[in-house]
Amino acid sequence: MSFYTTPAPVIVTCHKRLAPYLEQEVKDLGFDVEEAFITGIRTKGTINDCIRLNLNLYCASQVLYSLGSFKADHPDDVYKHFSNIAWEDILPDPGYFSVTSNVQHPSINNSMFANLRVKDAIVDRFREKKGTRPSTGSELTGAVVHLFWKNEYAEAFIDTSGDSLARHGYRKIPGRAPMLEALAAATILASRWNKTSSFVNPMCGSGTLAIEAALIATNSRPGLFRDNYAFMHLLGYDQEVYYAEQDKLEEQIIAIPDLKIIATDYSNVAIANARKNAIAAGVADMIEFEVCDFADTLVPQINKGVFFINPEYGDRLGEIGELEETYARIGDFMKQKCGGYYGYVFTGNLDLAKKIGLKAKRRIEFYTSKIDCRLLEYELYEGTRREIVVGPF
Repeated sequence: MSFYTTPAPVIVTCHKRLAPYLEQEVKDLGFDVEEAFITGIRTKGTINDCIRLNLNLYCASQVLYSLGSFKADHPDDVYKHFSNIAWEDILPDPGYFSVTSNVQHPSINNSMFANLRVKDAIVDRFREKKGTRPSTGSELTGAVVHLFWKNEYAEAFIDTSGDSLARHGYRKIPGRAPMLEALAAATILASRWNKTSSFVNPMCGSGTLAIEAALIATNSRPGLFRDNYAFMHLLGYDQEVYYAEQDKLEEQIIAIPDLKIIATDYSNVAIANARKNAIAAGVADMIEFEVCDFADTLVPQINKGVFFINPEYGDRLGEIGELEETYARIGDFMKQKCGGYYGYVFTGNLDLAKKIGLKAKRRIEFYTSKIDCRLLEYELYEGTRREIVVGPF
């Protein structure tokens, strides 16, 4: 029985608060979502289905194929269970594999110990069955085995992704305080942007938001920028299945001839780096880059869409006093130049956000790194309907 064609539970993980957008992505690909939780979803599929998920998802981190759950009260229980799995039918020999884990159990105060017990079980199984020993290490460049263990519940997985899918692979120059690609994609999916109207992104930094907007609008998937996944290092891997899925990625790209994406930054270096990243992503010709103060950004007055800005918020960069003035200027700019748009401000400092002087229509929760953030949505009316009332955040 081949796991390439045998359905089993599949967990697709993501960063905290991205699950609603990941869930919709998975459903849009035709999968049934059996459960959604704060850091992922559970569905069902084969390893071949996992290949498709890996190549298509904007918001995911890992795609995990279950080899079964079990009860574990002690690390020895983990060792015993993993020893009984036929790894000689899953991992190539000679080969290389890594072990990762998510462990919350009183017997474990260092997840590396749990990883070691899993590794020992697999290596000992190979010695017993084949008289050989596969190579192991921490680099996620080959096959990856994952252990989930919380209280008495444990589950063994094949991690079909390897390196996190949350980094989409095109960004060669991250810049200062870069926004994770999966997070940028999720914030765009959370917005009211229709993917054909104008997308205006001042303070663009390394260009991640503008690039992700161009990719999402044209249905260009992250699998276009990556050529190594953990599923490629499993026994029986058929590269033709992967090539067929890659061909589908190319076929599903669409053109949006009149799409206007504008990205500006006051830094020459930031714009130069953003251009390089956009070239790597294949969307440089879709984005109008300009070096200027955000307040000098050109906002198209036809086909109005969204104004999207991710200013500094005083945790890693910038001084609070200067930033208070910046946030007030952002509010003034949206009031004066962005009528008819939806305005979005992504920030981890709600005290600074009050300086914008507009009442947020929605406050959508996100995390960046370990910082509690909000995507604030403003409906920017034209003419006398413009709202400029300070409200609660």
